[in-house]
Amino acid sequence: MRILVADDDKVISLLICATLRRAGHTPIPAFDAMQALMFAMRAPQPDAIILDLNMPGGGGLEALKKLKSSARTTGIPVLVISGDSSPAAPGAVTDLGAESFLPKPIVAETMLGELDRILAGSATSR
Repeated sequence: MRILVADDDKVISLLICATLRRAGHTPIPAFDAMQALMFAMRAPQPDAIILDLNMPGGGGLEALKKLKSSARTTGIPVLVISGDSSPAAPGAVTDLGAESFLPKPIVAETMLGELDRILAGSATSR
């Protein structure tokens, strides 16, 4: 599966991309919200998006709103990751259309499990 990884922290992005490669996925790194939106819109589109909330170029929340309001990208499942540990964060992102939320630091097995879950859900809804 093609997975867009949008995180401005290059170390975290590289770690996530390496984890995805080991699991058989093809990661597509993006380092700001604007770049993530560009990659999500063009063909071939990603099968899923891992999206950090705190990024330059508009921020992850704004990117999530745009992804879920565009007919071209609304069906791409989004897994939000964030250092925001507030109790309201998971509900806020799922209210905007994200399929899942994971707090940083990311545990590789948990991330892969959530990714598998949301990919399975998107496959059954197609």
